[in-house]
Amino acid sequence: MQHLLQKYTLLIAITIGILFHKQLSIFAPIIPFLLSTMLFITYCRVKWSDVKLTNFHYILLAIQYVGSALVYLAIRPFSEIVAQAAMICVLISTATAAPVITGILGGNIASVAAYAIVSNLLVAFMAPVFLSIIGSGGEGVSFFASFWYIFRRVMPVLLLPFAAALFFAKVLPTVHEKIKSAQIVSFYLWTIALTVLIASVSKFVIEHNDDSWGLLATIAAVTLLICIAQFWLGRKLGSRFNQTVAGGQNLGQKNTILAIWLTQTYLNPVASLGPGLYVLWQNLVNFYQIWKQKKD
Repeated sequence: MQHLLQKYTLLIAITIGILFHKQLSIFAPIIPFLLSTMLFITYCRVKWSDVKLTNFHYILLAIQYVGSALVYLAIRPFSEIVAQAAMICVLISTATAAPVITGILGGNIASVAAYAIVSNLLVAFMAPVFLSIIGSGGEGVSFFASFWYIFRRVMPVLLLPFAAALFFAKVLPTVHEKIKSAQIVSFYLWTIALTVLIASVSKFVIEHNDDSWGLLATIAAVTLLICIAQFWLGRKLGSRFNQTVAGGQNLGQKNTILAIWLTQTYLNPVASLGPGLYVLWQNLVNFYQIWKQKKD
C-alpha cells in the first residue's frame, strides 16, 4: 500500500492543489517551515565532508547563466514577454526541496545540497544585476535590498536544517540515527508543501492571466520545453560524473517562488506566469521519475 501511495502521491497533491487553490492557498506561509523540517530529515543522511563543489557543479552554473542569456536572445525577436518568462526559468537557482526528491530517487544528496546552497547564494548577487539590464523594473529597489531579500528568504531554509543535522549527529547520535531511518517522513512533508505551493501558484496564474489565453498557452509550451530540456541535459551531464539523478534535479528543479518575485520586481510582471507554470511542469517530471522508479 505504501509503495502504491509513493507512486501516485505527487500527482494527487498536484491535482488537489489545482482543484482547491482558493481554499489551500491561505496556508502558503507554512511552506518555509515544512521545507526546513523535511530538509533537516534529508540532511541527516549527509556528511559535511561530502558537501563540496566539483567541476560538475561549475559546468551546471555555466549552463545556468550562459544558457539563460542565449534563451532570452533567441526568443526575444518573437516576444519580449515570452523571452523573459523563458529566461528566468533557466537563470533561477535550484529549488530548496531538490535534495528531498534526490534522496527519494536514490541520488547524491550531498551534491544537490552543495549546488542548491551555492546557486541560491550566487543568484542573490547575479540576478539583480542581470535582470536590471534586461528589464525596466527594479526602480527604487537597491542591489542590497534585493540581495538581502533573497538571502533571508532562501539561505535560512537551506543552511539551518543542515546545521541542525550536524548538531544532532554530534550531540544526539541516537536521535540522529532514528531520524536518518525515517526518510519517508520528508517525502510526505514535501507532498503537503507541494499541495499548498501548487494551490498558491494556481491562484496566482489565474489572477494574473487577464484573459490573454494565447500568450498563456505560448508561455506554457515554451516553459514546458525548457523544463524537459533542463532535466534531460542535467541527467545527461550527470551521467558522465556518476550523478545522473543529481544532475537532473540540480538543473531542472527550480526555486520558482523566488523566480516569480524577481520577475515581478525587475521584468514585465506578466512574464512571471513562466515560473508559475514551471512549478507544474517540474513536479509532473518529478512525479514521472518517482512513478518510474517505483514501477521498476
